Amino acid sequence: MSTKLSLLVVLLAVSFYSQCRADPYANPSTPTPPSGSGASSSPPPSSAVSGKTFPPETTFCPSGTKPTCNKPGSACQDPRFVGGDGVMFYFHGKKNEHFSLVSDYDLQVNARFIGRRPVGRTRDNTWIQALGLMFNSNSFTLEANKVAQWDDEVDQLQFTYNGMPLSIAPGHLSVWEAPDKHLVVERTAMSNRVTVVIPGLVEISVNVVPVTKEDDRIHRYQIPADDCFAHLEVQFKFLHLSENVEGVLGQTYRPGFQNPVKRGVPMPVMGGEDKFKTSSLVSADCKRCIFATDSSAANPLELDPSMTVDCTSKMSNGRGIACRR
Repeated sequence: MSTKLSLLVVLLAVSFYSQCRADPYANPSTPTPPSGSGASSSPPPSSAVSGKTFPPETTFCPSGTKPTCNKPGSACQDPRFVGGDGVMFYFHGKKNEHFSLVSDYDLQVNARFIGRRPVGRTRDNTWIQALGLMFNSNSFTLEANKVAQWDDEVDQLQFTYNGMPLSIAPGHLSVWEAPDKHLVVERTAMSNRVTVVIPGLVEISVNVVPVTKEDDRIHRYQIPADDCFAHLEVQFKFLHLSENVEGVLGQTYRPGFQNPVKRGVPMPVMGGEDKFKTSSLVSADCKRCIFATDSSAANPLELDPSMTVDCTSKMSNGRGIACRR
């Protein structure tokens, strides 16, 4: 009896592992989910973008590790960046304005900054509240809702695709894929965390966090009672960039880039608000933007593929990193 019981336990363990590693793009046994952008049990409303939704039941894998925001390609906190050259810097921007983080011939990534200016301060404290991506002829946005009291279990992310609202089924590892397969969005937690992949271009891990009472006490932000300034912590994994890439973060990946920030100071600041300001979340009209311009003379960069996490996701082969404090 004990031998049979042991065999049963082994078989169950192997079955669970196989389900955990299942890939809905490659596994022929995975049922084809219905087309739509909401929950798979009902058709999408006419105002929502179409696409393919993989329900959270498709796989069940534990969350990966929780690395800090100290790797190249990260943008966290008030906003604190680590450039492609490994140099940490702050870029304050301005509240309620948009700035280009990355501008390349085939990819534009903008950020909307929110913030407030405490009494007696000479500048805004700012955070990244939204991202806007432009690629091919498509656009995608994700943003954190304004919320007074933070609850980790309540999802505060909103999405659009080509200007239309996009609903992604709740649940860890729920996946939405664009009709042309040029964009995949996966929830990497039950709420407030996703990975966005533009195949061949970039993988972006995003986590929504509030400004906590402890943050407020330490930094004296003077956060009001009706807004916890929910914002994004972001990790970029670039798969393709040209040697002419621009943007607050993108420029730091260029060969020979001379980073102008002061070293050895508590808060090294990168300037350039006037060079990288855009008119909206999905526009490429900053002074240094090069998106959708002639790239015939551009050479690609050799990018470091070494950044990985422990839990392999269904679409990114374990590469994207989610930033958490």
